[in-house]
Amino acid sequence: MEPRLVTEAAEPGQPNEDFTAATTDAMVVLDGATTPAGQPTGCRHGAAWYARTLGSLFLAAISPSHPLTGALAEAIDNVTTLHRGTCDLSHPGTPSATVAAARIQAGVMEHLVLGDCTVLLDRHRVGPLAVSDDRLGTIVQDKSVQGARAALHALPAGSPEHSGAYRELAEALAAHRNRPGGFWVASTDPRAAAEALTGTIPVSELSAVALLSDGAARLADRFGLAGWPIIAALLAAHGPAEVIRRTRAAEDSDPDGSRWPRAKPHDDATVAYWPLGPP
Repeated sequence: MEPRLVTEAAEPGQPNEDFTAATTDAMVVLDGATTPAGQPTGCRHGAAWYARTLGSLFLAAISPSHPLTGALAEAIDNVTTLHRGTCDLSHPGTPSATVAAARIQAGVMEHLVLGDCTVLLDRHRVGPLAVSDDRLGTIVQDKSVQGARAALHALPAGSPEHSGAYRELAEALAAHRNRPGGFWVASTDPRAAAEALTGTIPVSELSAVALLSDGAARLADRFGLAGWPIIAALLAAHGPAEVIRRTRAAEDSDPDGSRWPRAKPHDDATVAYWPLGPP
């Protein structure tokens, strides 16, 4: 069966900084890192361009002779070349993206996760396994990040004060991006691809695989309204649009972030779902 792809911008009329695409044997999801309002980036293109361009080149680079990490490294290098002449790629705010990918080759499903996207492997008999890169979460013990996050969460989402705290948190996180002991995303250095989490599983053991940006995964991992078995069941019964619909309903029920403190009241949400059928 063919992959089913659904992506939705956080707000109507707003650029969607997520990207998803698929071929007959592979699919990718990328989530461009949002730049807080008023924060410079050194780049004239922006996160939506970066995610779309990197995702397209990544998917094009995936081939039987290329490991997923190699294809991602090649794509990062190619995007860097595309805008090196027009943008300051040494700027700490230069565009970046988290990445998830899955490929079927010789009866094996390969997956890759870099940053806070999620790969959901729906396994026959034993149930779903969510593969997430949680290294971003491990740096919250850093005092500067901890303080900035606490300040953000204490303020109502959408307020000017919340926006200012979001900028401060983004700056604190930037000090840990793509550094040993920190967290890794796709940006300007192709060596980041080697830091991705990867794995394989026989296709015969799977009923489906899904890739979720963090804006779609928040229904499970931030809001706690549905465990991964429920997410897998929703995808099987109703498809990706239902997961995003429920995510939006949860966000709308907490517009100021008082129940679930977060940087953005709504986030771009993307699900790529690949049903594989019975064993």
